[in-house]
Amino acid sequence: MDWALFFSALLSATLLPGGSEALLLYRLHAGGDPVVLVAIATVGNVIGSLITYAIGRLGNRAIHQRWLGISAAQINRAEQWFSRYGTPALLFAWLPVVGDPLCLVAGILNTPWRRFVWLVTLGKALRYSLLASGMALI
Repeated sequence: MDWALFFSALLSATLLPGGSEALLLYRLHAGGDPVVLVAIATVGNVIGSLITYAIGRLGNRAIHQRWLGISAAQINRAEQWFSRYGTPALLFAWLPVVGDPLCLVAGILNTPWRRFVWLVTLGKALRYSLLASGMALI
């Protein structure tokens, strides 16, 4: 088990800054098994998103803005994505800037957790798979 990749992916999916893509690419370059590495990164990243979702579900806007540093503009932008695209917007939870607030807003809006996990996992697995595929072409 590549714990460094797992925790890098987990932390990068929370409201903390970070990125797991570089470590994934490094591990792939070093000859790691792409299927295993993509699975590890995906699981870690989804668990991190679930943490953000739980914070949204259990907290309130004042806590989100004051303690977590999520601006009202970021929350509003994520809510606009939700109102425009519905829960399928969670397929884009991997995007920088808007991804973490999307997970937070999903929690705030009480999105069913099974739907949340399904959509977030699909989007994140696809992103990591595309990165791994791109690495294989190099």
